[in-house]
Amino acid sequence: MTIAIAPSTARVRGSNGRLLPGVGLSLLGAGVAIGVNLALPQVSTLLVAILLGAGLANLRPLPEAMAPGLGWSGRRLLRAGVVLLGLQLSLREIVGLGPGVLVLVVCVVAGGITGTLLIGRLLGIGWSQRLLIACGFSICGAAAVAAADGAIDSDEEEVATAVALVVAFGTAMIGIIPLLVALLGLAPHAGGVWAGASIHEVAQVVAAGGVIGGGALGVAVVIKLARVLMLAPVLAWIGWRQRVRLADASYDGKLPPLVPLFVVGFCALVAVHTWVPVPPWALSGGKTLETGLLAAAMFALGCGVRVQSLRRVGPRPIVLAVLATVLVSTIGLVGALLVG
Repeated sequence: MTIAIAPSTARVRGSNGRLLPGVGLSLLGAGVAIGVNLALPQVSTLLVAILLGAGLANLRPLPEAMAPGLGWSGRRLLRAGVVLLGLQLSLREIVGLGPGVLVLVVCVVAGGITGTLLIGRLLGIGWSQRLLIACGFSICGAAAVAAADGAIDSDEEEVATAVALVVAFGTAMIGIIPLLVALLGLAPHAGGVWAGASIHEVAQVVAAGGVIGGGALGVAVVIKLARVLMLAPVLAWIGWRQRVRLADASYDGKLPPLVPLFVVGFCALVAVHTWVPVPPWALSGGKTLETGLLAAAMFALGCGVRVQSLRRVGPRPIVLAVLATVLVSTIGLVGALLVG
């Protein structure tokens, strides 16, 4: 018997699920995606992973035994990748950006999230879906989607939709931002500021910064990592907001934590990288493991993407993704012109 792994069946409950087949398939998919990226560095590993998962699941139904492990991978491996992302951040480097750039980072994240939530409400999109998209497009892509999902426990279909949109649009920005930098005649430093403030994934920022050249890569990556650091305060706000919503609804169960445990782990690794001398091999190994975990999670989430589900969702999330990209990019450009 085979089943289509719809989001509602992918969630693992209890310890009875057989995880190994689905987890193994996710890791295999991650390996293929990483191999494609090594052969074609301009192609996003995460985009390849989610497309592989979606393509495989939509070509034919996957065996039922895969469902528990895929559901586990789509959540647990994604959150483990978020934790390891903290090892790439140093508060010393971020403070060294100067007050102007730090204000820009706060404006991009706060303005992007607030604006996307308002636009999403006007489009009639539900709270959890527009929050996932807002965080993904304003902070750090798929990792931010996973972090927000950990605070509000949204549906897997909403998570898969948000991840697919943020990876696809962020990949498109790899070519768009450098092209616009050239057309506008921006200096490499200003172009790096714009790329770091506007593009969704860290790896996508690296690719775009390399295309811009002339020292843009370094400043773009540090600004992007400053946006990643905003995960902690944003997740605290989301956790508080979720507790208030549940209290207003007379919820009598256990309230969610103000900050999910994996975000605490993320902050702990930020502190380690800031104040403990971490050897280069450890940073490199952590980055490789982070990429592998996120790619495996993207593959698993891709397996939950169904063509019929996308038809049911309709075009509104795509419209929101377009407008969120324009909003964040505009804030980033204004900031780049002011501080670049």
